[in-house]
Amino acid sequence: MSRTLGAWDKAKREGRKLSMITAYDFTAARLAEAAGMDAVLIGDSLGMMVGGEADTLSVSLDQMEYHTRIVAKAVSKLLVMADLPFASFEKSPAQAFATATRLLKAGAQIVKLEGGAVMAETVFFLSQRAVPVCGHIGLTPQHVRQIGGFKRQGKTPEAAVKLMEDALALQDAGARMLLMEAIPSDLAAEITARLSIPTIGIGAGPGTDAQVLVFHDVLGLNPDRAPPFAKKYLDGASLLTEALATYAREVRDGSFPA
Repeated sequence: MSRTLGAWDKAKREGRKLSMITAYDFTAARLAEAAGMDAVLIGDSLGMMVGGEADTLSVSLDQMEYHTRIVAKAVSKLLVMADLPFASFEKSPAQAFATATRLLKAGAQIVKLEGGAVMAETVFFLSQRAVPVCGHIGLTPQHVRQIGGFKRQGKTPEAAVKLMEDALALQDAGARMLLMEAIPSDLAAEITARLSIPTIGIGAGPGTDAQVLVFHDVLGLNPDRAPPFAKKYLDGASLLTEALATYAREVRDGSFPA
């Protein structure tokens, strides 16, 4: 388990792979810690996984603060990362600072924001004011309406060059980590090799320093909405449905409570 940013830096230097999973509530976070994860991410994906939304754009800062607080209470050995939600940081570095500090005070140790070189000024502003930042490039879900859906990025030579430039710009601005989503494996590995900060991949192949997946995807709780790169380690939807159906049947036939 690698709770501190320094521990993540050390793991990169030593070539040790790290694991991260999303957590939106106290119970999921406790399970992640018991399983020996290295980090939990309170992602704005909670809008989709918890709220049933089509994308992440409706998630508010109040929601992120609430979920960050309850997740942070559950863990003592894991790094806690929280997303800056859409429209809470783009206006100015000062706006981003106000948003980020709310999440840090709720228990996050690092915040994540979407965007490449265009966000370098904001990342620098935050990093100079004691706010650790993880950048997020590639498929950026907050831009889904602009890019026309949840599509893989960096597939052309020009797009790959742009992502490399974004990664280097964010690192130079002071980002402590970089998350890359849905980009080619060879590109993610090349960026990881170029950067001195830890990289986290989701749908970006095995060449990153760490991997993150969504809790519900790993446990098979939302099989109809899981992305193609997610691996299902449990048929959770079927198992839970069967258990709930057994309970309902026993109530109806009087065998519960015995």
